Amino acid sequence: MTKRSPFRYLKTSPEIIHLAVMLYVRFPLSLRNVEDLLHERGIEVSHETVRFWWNRFGPMFASEIRRSRLSRMRSYSNWQWHLDEVFVKINGETHYLWRAVDHEGEVLESYVTKRRDRKAALKFLRKSMKRYGQPQIVVTDKLRSYGAAMKVIGNAGRQETGRWLNNRAENSHLPL
Repeated sequence: MTKRSPFRYLKTSPEIIHLAVMLYVRFPLSLRNVEDLLHERGIEVSHETVRFWWNRFGPMFASEIRRSRLSRMRSYSNWQWHLDEVFVKINGETHYLWRAVDHEGEVLESYVTKRRDRKAALKFLRKSMKRYGQPQIVVTDKLRSYGAAMKVIGNAGRQETGRWLNNRAENSHLPL
């Protein structure tokens, strides 16, 4: 079964739609500014059309960018994950927010549990590895649940722990 093009009922070419959406997303431009830039290039579209394209095709373009970025990161020889958990209160109850951050500070995965044990760490690691593959190095704090979960998984990369090694994950959940 062939996959249908998402651009199939539109009169405008996919290249113009991609250009308009990327101009709007990549640079701090308003919809009317994008309309003006396209008009200078001889393309007549309204700002509402650009907004429609952004709503319809923006998530698709974002997933393509994310997918290509991850394929580049997997080929990176020292792809590191920084894992950390933080206490959060949800409706007055304490929960744990598990987070995986790559070596560039991009949040890969988040997971909320009621417990902070091997079972929760194992589920979080399996969920992350299913989506992103195995990292070369896993940097954690000294929580023993990570080590127990990594033993169950087996060949999941080298685990490193240290006092200042996991700052990238710690800084990723600071309030702005």
